[in-house]
Amino acid sequence: MSYNKVILKNGITFHNINSNKFKTNLCAVFLTFPITFENATKDTLIALMLKRGSKNLKTREEITSKLAELYGAEFDSGIDKSGDNHVLKFYLESLNEEYLPKKENLLEKSIKVLLDIVFNPNVENDKFNENFLEQEKEHLEQIINSKIDNKAMYALNRCVEEMYEGKPYGIYKYGYVEKIPEITAQNLYEYYKNLIATCKIDIFVSGNNTNVDRILQNNEIIKNLQDREPEYVKEGSLSNSNTEKLVEDKMDVSQGKIVIGMDLKLQNAEEQYWAQVYNTILGGSANSKLFQNVREKESLAYTVSSNYMRLKSNIFIRAGIEIDNYDKALKIIKQQLQDMQNGNFSDDDIKQAKRTLEATINNIPEEQDIEISYYFGHELSGNKTTIEEYKNKIENVSKENIVTIANSININTIYFLRN
Repeated sequence: MSYNKVILKNGITFHNINSNKFKTNLCAVFLTFPITFENATKDTLIALMLKRGSKNLKTREEITSKLAELYGAEFDSGIDKSGDNHVLKFYLESLNEEYLPKKENLLEKSIKVLLDIVFNPNVENDKFNENFLEQEKEHLEQIINSKIDNKAMYALNRCVEEMYEGKPYGIYKYGYVEKIPEITAQNLYEYYKNLIATCKIDIFVSGNNTNVDRILQNNEIIKNLQDREPEYVKEGSLSNSNTEKLVEDKMDVSQGKIVIGMDLKLQNAEEQYWAQVYNTILGGSANSKLFQNVREKESLAYTVSSNYMRLKSNIFIRAGIEIDNYDKALKIIKQQLQDMQNGNFSDDDIKQAKRTLEATINNIPEEQDIEISYYFGHELSGNKTTIEEYKNKIENVSKENIVTIANSININTIYFLRN
């Protein structure tokens, strides 16, 4: 496997992950820009509208027909919140040429279709199709309103909203229902044009590829894109300064949801690896202290885990509990935090955590979309760590490093969803 990148134009980067282990080529386009309350809803609608058709493939049905011609290629898209950025993601997966019944440049055709969908939308008279837009506005309203259906994710989002109230990371990634009526086919297209002219553009191709940079450099759509000093956020805002802010929501639920949002005060980039090992011991695996003590030993939680959010230097502890067990569960969760601060964990705990992380790292080059996400994360952060370097940094984390992280943690917000 080899990875390299080429600057096609200022603010437009091509990434080539060349590997012969896959039977498919995966092409991706990522558009990155700051997330704002004013425009988050428009961002999602753009992602939905671009899937409806391009100038050359005017409907969803025509896109489906073209994918069938490309030997059953698959197209997908989505929207993510990466730190204080919004990222629109578009993927097209097609067979590698060596598996075709007859030789043809399927990769070049696939790239052209993907770029056409993203950068050549189906517009007339300087506006999106109004009927399509009304349908997608209804669809988006359903998406936003359905966020309460997954209570665990709803609780996490609410905790994040409280920790980052008034800041970009607190914005719901799909936007807000109250913003939908003010969006028109014309102002959405005006916003799209500005977005394309200013956002950071990353184009990825993963697979057994040759001459891909030549294909892209000769592509008419790429030629017509402007140079730019892209607007995106490398260092995001910090959470609001809280000391165990307590937030409680009531809803018709049979199971309570606890989310504890914590801030890490890291001194340098190296400590991110310490934090990963710390989090895995705390709640990142079935051998973790939270799982073994809160769930297995005390039977206080149906589920309990912790997640390290590297881009924001946060750890979120999440638990699903019987509502009457709130006080006891919270007490035992806090005891695990105290034990970590006091170094009450074994060398075997550290070994198991490192093996868990190593298995996750080893899986990165085994999945094309995960590998693309790994290198895209490097692109946004400026980090350039190879897979082997990543494993070595994890292996070199010491008990003292982990205790240092444990004592840098501050509980910011405790959120409880109850009936």
